Amino acid sequence: MHDMARNTREPAAPTAGRRGPHSGRAVARTVRGWTAAFRNKLDAGELVRLPVVLVLATVWIIFQSLNDNFLSPRNLSNLSVDIVGTGLIAVGIVFVLLLGELDLSVGSVSGLAAAVFAVLNVNIGMPEWLALVVAVLTGTVAGTVQGFSFAKTRVPAFVVTLAGLLTWNGLMLSILGTSGTVNLDEDGLVARLTSYYFTNDAAAYGLAALGTGTVFLASYLDRRRRQAVGMPHRSLRAIGARTAGLAVITFAAAYVLNRFQGLPLALLVFIVMVAGLDIVLRRTHYGRQVYALGGSVEAARRASLSVTRVQTAVLAVSGTMAAVGGLFLASRITSVSQNSGGGVLLLNAVAAAVIGGASLFGGRGTTWSAVLGMLVIQSIASGMALTDTPTAIQLVITGGVLFAAVVIDSLARRSQEAHGRA
Repeated sequence: MHDMARNTREPAAPTAGRRGPHSGRAVARTVRGWTAAFRNKLDAGELVRLPVVLVLATVWIIFQSLNDNFLSPRNLSNLSVDIVGTGLIAVGIVFVLLLGELDLSVGSVSGLAAAVFAVLNVNIGMPEWLALVVAVLTGTVAGTVQGFSFAKTRVPAFVVTLAGLLTWNGLMLSILGTSGTVNLDEDGLVARLTSYYFTNDAAAYGLAALGTGTVFLASYLDRRRRQAVGMPHRSLRAIGARTAGLAVITFAAAYVLNRFQGLPLALLVFIVMVAGLDIVLRRTHYGRQVYALGGSVEAARRASLSVTRVQTAVLAVSGTMAAVGGLFLASRITSVSQNSGGGVLLLNAVAAAVIGGASLFGGRGTTWSAVLGMLVIQSIASGMALTDTPTAIQLVITGGVLFAAVVIDSLARRSQEAHGRA
């Protein structure tokens, strides 16, 4: 009887410190699920930015091992300002790349805008704010003219903008005249774009908190919208993990910036413009049209999209961003010369967009692609300067990274075509 009583008793509940066999299998299934999802995304070409992040991490590790000052607050703060001028130009390039085209005139447009500002403000005496507006509008007009010509003639954009490169460069030289160089007021509005810092620690931490909170809210609302219509959506756990990772990065960056001079005004403007244009691309009807044209111009025409208007607007955006970037570049050295907009500026802007993940084939990329690519390029330049490495080696390394990015882009496109996603 006692044995029967023992056999009919309910099994004892597991203690708090013990885990049943089912929990282990559940964890294993979860890990296998995450691994399979990661592998599927990798095979489908959806993780093209992962190699770039790994390259950036490798660059930072190598240069830090060669020079302890590379990851110092001073150098990282300078790096955050140095990426802004060319980075803004690269953001405009992303718009053009989304169409599967290329704008070769951005360097000349940036130099022209800087020259217009310098001559109007310094030589003629126009107020800085008005000269700045006219300079930016100069880039907008130049881009609009090129965009309309490209859309109407259907000549490839790189040919139209190649002609623009020569035209705008010649106009810049004509505006500067025989003097060749115009020095800007070091205490003026444009000069302070890259020299002003928000020294209060709350500014950097506030920006980090605002950015993290905005990303979480946008992801959560997007999940609710997709869930309401039965579309695939991220889990709350994935959104939380993504937000936590972003919080670690942004607050670490804020901590480093505050250890030097605080949040640079240039970096704040850069982040705001990149985020704003990202919303335009991904959340507006115009942005969806840009991606549609990058997929197939003919299909867009058959869908009654205004191809001429969108193509013109894209080149106008590129010209505008080139002008803004040119003003930041002039601010960094507080002068404008006949060399403004020249050198490797165009190559670095295009390379930044492509390295960051914008596809040369069109239809893929975001404004954040320019930020990531510019970080790689400027990190290499900064590390080379600290280690006294010849510029020639810097160009070789940057060229190698660009070539690797193009190869990855091509392989990703083939993989997407194989999965029916291109």
